[in-house]
Amino acid sequence: MGAIELILIRHGESAGNVAATEAQRSGAEVIEIGLRDPDVPLSDAGRVQGEALGHWLAGLPEDERPEAVWCSPYLRARETAELAGLQGARLDERLRDRELGILDLLTSAGVDARFPEEARRRTWLGKFSYRPPGGESWADVALRLRSVLRDIDDENDGKRVAVVCHDAVILLIRYVCEQLSETELLDIASGTSVRNASITRLLRPEGTGRWTLESFNTIDHLESGGAPVTEHAGDEKHVHPS
Repeated sequence: MGAIELILIRHGESAGNVAATEAQRSGAEVIEIGLRDPDVPLSDAGRVQGEALGHWLAGLPEDERPEAVWCSPYLRARETAELAGLQGARLDERLRDRELGILDLLTSAGVDARFPEEARRRTWLGKFSYRPPGGESWADVALRLRSVLRDIDDENDGKRVAVVCHDAVILLIRYVCEQLSETELLDIASGTSVRNASITRLLRPEGTGRWTLESFNTIDHLESGGAPVTEHAGDEKHVHPS
């Protein structure tokens, strides 16, 4: 049977999100952060969001709380899990953010100016299939997520599992679990950004064998907990880290 619920949590606002948004607004080519992507911490707002997430989790009935936690090894995800009181998280590199290779830390203006051929190739191939040199396409990320989802099922039979990760990862877990088409996935991605510290829930009732979407990108717990609501574009707009 495997897991019966996935509670997908995007990390809180990170210092990289703030720097990326500022760079995009100013027209800069490079996002100045001075850290490796795995080492980018939460912003002050992101820490408040993590605490609000924890208050929401603590208020859940016992039979609705996650019984296992899997987490991206990136610092911003680990900090979110810790602030939310999600103890004993299993870190798994397959839940890391999408890797952008030579386009890492470039804004859209930076990609156009420094790698115009890649900009044209990206437009031609489309968001799902384009792989920057040294990086990953969305299809590549989906492949590693299929592997980790099998392991989550094998090790958490009949359990509710929280997964703390990144915006593109949440979208692609939906793609895999709901058996979406490329067009359906891109329609969702173009309609909204996955918000910081938001919650997406997938349910698989016993005996059905199929995942269904219970809720997507919800932030009620932030608003009720007095935490700021932040929305930063993800890697699909080449604003990174996400």
